[in-house]
Amino acid sequence: MSNRLPGMGARDECRSGMAQAQRPSSFRWFGGPALGLALTIIAPARAADLPVRDAAGFRAAVARARPGDRVLLAPGNYGAGFSFSTVRGEAGRPIRIAAADPANPPRFQGGSQCLHFSDAVYLELDGLSLSGASANGLNVDDGGSYETPSHHVTLRNLVVTDVGPQGNRDAIKLSGLDDFEVRNCRIERWGSGGSAIDMVGCHQGRIEGCTFRQGGATGVQMKGGTSRITVRGCRFDGGGQRAVNIGGSTGLEYFRPKPEGFEAKEIEVVRNVFVGSDAPLAFVGCDGAVVRSNTFYLPGRWLLRILRETNAPGFVPTRGGVLENNLIVFRSDRWGEGGVNLGPRTGIAPETFRFQRNFWFCEDRPDRSRPTLPAAETDGAYGRDPLLTNPAAGDFRLKPGSPASGKGAM
Repeated sequence: MSNRLPGMGARDECRSGMAQAQRPSSFRWFGGPALGLALTIIAPARAADLPVRDAAGFRAAVARARPGDRVLLAPGNYGAGFSFSTVRGEAGRPIRIAAADPANPPRFQGGSQCLHFSDAVYLELDGLSLSGASANGLNVDDGGSYETPSHHVTLRNLVVTDVGPQGNRDAIKLSGLDDFEVRNCRIERWGSGGSAIDMVGCHQGRIEGCTFRQGGATGVQMKGGTSRITVRGCRFDGGGQRAVNIGGSTGLEYFRPKPEGFEAKEIEVVRNVFVGSDAPLAFVGCDGAVVRSNTFYLPGRWLLRILRETNAPGFVPTRGGVLENNLIVFRSDRWGEGGVNLGPRTGIAPETFRFQRNFWFCEDRPDRSRPTLPAAETDGAYGRDPLLTNPAAGDFRLKPGSPASGKGAM
């Protein structure tokens, strides 16, 4: 059957078909056999590059930015204290705030916080340098509207340093953020009681390829109902007393969207390298987490802690952790409690943890390589030198012929 309208020739019909195949998603089509054909195409606004050279220009550019626009910051010091609300791109057309010259990034320095975004949607920050904030370096949140989180935010190639330095001061604080990515960022020297990345009520997120150094209390922390987060391919070098804190302690009024009986749930920690830290891993009020194929080198006292710090009714005991295919190198003169610290048994279920195919080596006493685990391990390996390439220089690759081949992050 032909789709040809009255008065339309074969050539016109062909052209009409091409127009329909190529037309944008936004269009209006009026008319019919009696009225003829009227096709109105509403083209999306053309994306613009908005060049910025100073603080006032930065505020103005972000205020006028529309979906698909790029706010490009020239090198220089822009100061701090910037706060923006409802910066909103669209799917496939994010608003991007980026360095005009990635080799010479714009700097945001000092103040209580460098940058703050509330109710952000489809936003990208790329290639910015933030330092010297007394509270938080970067804050992205839902503006207090727990049912309408910020979402689809990408933080890429950021450098955040020297935040605090004392107290609960975070390099990057994320509250009520869904469907997000933090990629290839470097974070160094954050608050003594804070986190490199602190997540409260965040969901469907990925932290990948980041470096954390010389940290405060925690490196990456996931609490307040945070779920479905992956931490992958990162380097923690002195990355906090607890390098990855799966869970935590949150006031019930701050859970997003509401308390559901856990601080964190469905967390993955995969192919990361951990150097030092009192406890690289802490499971704190979490309901299920997988730690797979990571390299741990000389943890300070424990490999992991199993704790519960939220004691409100209705919360599950800390449970369901899985540690598999990891490489752990430690020293007996630093190791405490067999490498695992257990909190009060009323708030934890250590017997629900699974340990399988991990490779353990005690560097100074190979005969003491077997840890004291709360549940029996399946197919573990103990006491053989994994033959790391040059750990003193930070090279944790395995030499050819290593008995730990296939284990750890490298």
